[in-house]
Amino acid sequence: MERNYRLISADSHVNPPTEMWKDYLPSSLKDRAPRLESTPEGDFRVFEGSRSPVNVLSRLAGIKTQEYALTGREKDGLPGGWDAEARIKDQDLDHVDAEVLYGGGPLQTDDPELKLASHIGYNDWLSDFCSVAPERLYGIAYLPMWDVDKAIAEAERTMKRGLKGVLIPAFAPVGRYDDPQYTRLWSACEDLGVAAHIHVGARHVRFDTSANFLVDMVMSKQMMAEPVSLFIFSGILERHPKLKVVEVEGGVGWCAFVVQYMDHIWQKHRHWTKSLLKEKPSYYFHRQILGTFLDDKVGIAERHVIGVDNIMWSSDYPHAETTWPNSVQMIEDHFAGVPEDEKFKIICGNAQRLYDIN
Repeated sequence: MERNYRLISADSHVNPPTEMWKDYLPSSLKDRAPRLESTPEGDFRVFEGSRSPVNVLSRLAGIKTQEYALTGREKDGLPGGWDAEARIKDQDLDHVDAEVLYGGGPLQTDDPELKLASHIGYNDWLSDFCSVAPERLYGIAYLPMWDVDKAIAEAERTMKRGLKGVLIPAFAPVGRYDDPQYTRLWSACEDLGVAAHIHVGARHVRFDTSANFLVDMVMSKQMMAEPVSLFIFSGILERHPKLKVVEVEGGVGWCAFVVQYMDHIWQKHRHWTKSLLKEKPSYYFHRQILGTFLDDKVGIAERHVIGVDNIMWSSDYPHAETTWPNSVQMIEDHFAGVPEDEKFKIICGNAQRLYDIN
C-alpha cells in the first residue's frame, strides 16, 4: 500500500541485544559470541576476556535528563531499540513515518574471521529487523573496510537483502580514501545507487570523565568537516559524480562556514597546490554531500548557504539526545517562518529521494 510520507528521520538507531550474536554468527564461532552477565550493580558484556559495563546512553529515550546514567541494564530502555513491532508503535507516538537506522554494529575484535562474520551477522540482523516493516524501517550496512573486495561484496549482498546504504569510517583504515585502492568501492556505490555514510565519530568520544565527554561531544560534530573536505578537495566527488556522501549526526550549522570557506581557500591556493578540481568546492558539496541534524537552528537559518536539498532532519531515537516523543514540537520551533516546500524537503523529501522511499 502506498504511504503518504510526511516525516522521516534520516538518523535513528537500533540496539541489538547481546544474545542475538548466538543466532547470527556461524556455528563454528558461536562459542566466541559475547554474553551478558547481570549483577546487582548492572549488566556487563563479557567478550574476548574483557568484562565491560553496558553503556546505556544509546537507550535513554523517554527518560528524564535528571535520571541519565552512563551504565545500567541492557533492556532498561525502550523495546523499540531491538523489537521492530515495538519500534513501529514508538514511531506512531512521535508521528514519524519512517526511519533510517544505524547503531549496534559488528564486534570489536582483531580476529579477521570473527570480524568479518560479525559484519555479516549484524547486517543480517538489521535486515531481518527492517523486514518487519520495510516501508518504515531502512537499514544502513556496515562494510568490512579493511578489504575493498570484501567491502564491495558485502555492499552488493546487503543491498539485495533490502538495506539502503553503506556505512564507512570517517577515516580510511589504510591510507586515504583518495588512494587508488578505494576507487572500485566508490564506483560500486555509484553502480548500486547507494550513498556512503559517515556517522559522527571523526573525533572519538571519551567516557572516562564528564569533562572529556562534553568536550568530545562538541568536537565530534566539528571534526566531520575533515572527511567531507577530503572527499571534495581530493577529487573523489569529481571523479565519481553519482556518489553521494552523507555526514550523519554531525549537525549542519558548521557547513555554512565550511561550504564558503572551501571556496575561499581554493581560489587563493588552487594554483600552487595544483588542484585538479574543475569547479569550486561548493559545487561538489551541493551536488553530492548531505548532512543530518537533530537540534540545529543555525543550520536551518543558513539553509540556503548549505543547500535546502542537502539537509535532512533526524530524531536520533532512542539515543540520549533524541527528540522523541516530541519531534513535532521541535520541528515547529525550528521551522517557524520557513516556507512549507523547504520545510518538507528537509524533514521528508530529501530522505525520500536519497533512499528511494515511496
